[in-house]
Amino acid sequence: MKLLLMFLIACSAPLLFAAEKKPNVVFILTDNHGAWTLGCYGNNDIQTPNLDKMAGEGMQFMRGMASNPVCSPTRATYLTGLMPSQHGIHSFLDGKYMMGDQAYYALEEFETLPEILHSEGYVCGLSGKWHLGDNMNPPDGFSYWATMPRGGTSSMYNDPVILDGELLKKSPKYMTDLWTERGIDFIEQNKDGEKPFFLYLAYNGPYCLSNLLLRESKNRWAEYYEDKEMLSFPRDTAHPWQYSNLNFHNNIVSMRRVAAEVSGVDDGVGEIMETLKKHGLDENTLVIFAGDQGWMGGQNGFFGMGDHTRPMAAHDMMMQVPFIFHHPSGIKPAKSEAMVTNYDFMPSVLDYIGLKKRIPEQPKLPGRNFAPLLRGETIPWETEMYYEMESCRSVRTERWKYVERRSPEGHGELYDMEIDPMERSNLFGQSEHAKKQDEMAKMLVQFFDKYADPKYDIWNGGESKARRHHAPKGHPDYREPKPRPWAATVEKGVIDPK
Repeated sequence: MKLLLMFLIACSAPLLFAAEKKPNVVFILTDNHGAWTLGCYGNNDIQTPNLDKMAGEGMQFMRGMASNPVCSPTRATYLTGLMPSQHGIHSFLDGKYMMGDQAYYALEEFETLPEILHSEGYVCGLSGKWHLGDNMNPPDGFSYWATMPRGGTSSMYNDPVILDGELLKKSPKYMTDLWTERGIDFIEQNKDGEKPFFLYLAYNGPYCLSNLLLRESKNRWAEYYEDKEMLSFPRDTAHPWQYSNLNFHNNIVSMRRVAAEVSGVDDGVGEIMETLKKHGLDENTLVIFAGDQGWMGGQNGFFGMGDHTRPMAAHDMMMQVPFIFHHPSGIKPAKSEAMVTNYDFMPSVLDYIGLKKRIPEQPKLPGRNFAPLLRGETIPWETEMYYEMESCRSVRTERWKYVERRSPEGHGELYDMEIDPMERSNLFGQSEHAKKQDEMAKMLVQFFDKYADPKYDIWNGGESKARRHHAPKGHPDYREPKPRPWAATVEKGVIDPK
């Protein structure tokens, strides 16, 4: 009897361990990527079959939003749950902080998602874009590290990369494929391990800006798109606030290049999902797909993000990102209309994977926990989200959107999103809406008074870890505005300055 009992205990031990083992986590983050470019969000031009399948099998948030329009701040928010006025990164970090004598890790003082997961026994790996400083030295428990020495992308083929601890002057292959390949390598290194793994697969694609949009794609999708009209990209006169990116407006080369890069990312997602399935990891792996910030491709006459306009913009489509959660053993297929944000992301993920106790208490997180939604529960969820880019801040409720700007420009905006979802009719300053305008302004002030760190509260004299993108006169980062760029004509990627 004693031998039988010992035998049963020995046999059941692996099952108990398996039951208690935390799910693996794969976080796939794209660069400059509006949700509207994916088939599962309604795009009929751009081919994204793998992401469409992932969305159909998981929880697709139809209104996922980013709290800032550029990459370093939004990536910092995903990893910390903090707003820019808390973590101090208000704009994209300069290259001098990535490599060289001034390089430093800009989130050193905070508990980050990978740091917490590593402390809980996860093996952590990065494949792709970092752009949070000191790019040669893996922080926060990362043991696998393949990245870029800078933040921006000038080419998807010839940019430098950091692989196996060495700086290479040129990527050995198409960068989207490189990061996918390295992500698969990390998964396969850890497929049989006793520890769960966290893969941060941070693509630098589709990267829907820079002069690469004036050149035709060279990836496997180029031929497919070479004769497509791309009708999902509106043809419109550039908005008067559009400051940069004018060369891309109504430019079919740019539209097709965006489409090809988005489809290239979709290919990578398909390979990652297939790798997980091949090794029997798909059931116990939470895969998340998101964009770092939204992006517009002609809607309302805007092309790009909020930092590409003067004054800086806070349009919903510059905030809306793809937000998809896939975990077959825990998440049932569903579409959610709850408006969730990147500052809700970290507490929600930690709770969902059983680490609610590790949600940081200091600094106080502004986000809400939507993990119950992932589990299929019904919970109260009021639409309320906040956004900031240096001197521009906004608050969005279900019906109303309010935008306020401090120096150097004082333009204000108020929209009734119920009747004006594309934000075309600015009600700011109109007497009949004065009460609502005042109410929204107070909401905005109260939120940042509650959460902003005075050191990084730009509205109240705080500083930024990044160079100010749009500083007022007298500030050390002030740059005289350039003349409005000439509207170039482009044919097959060749600019005609005449």
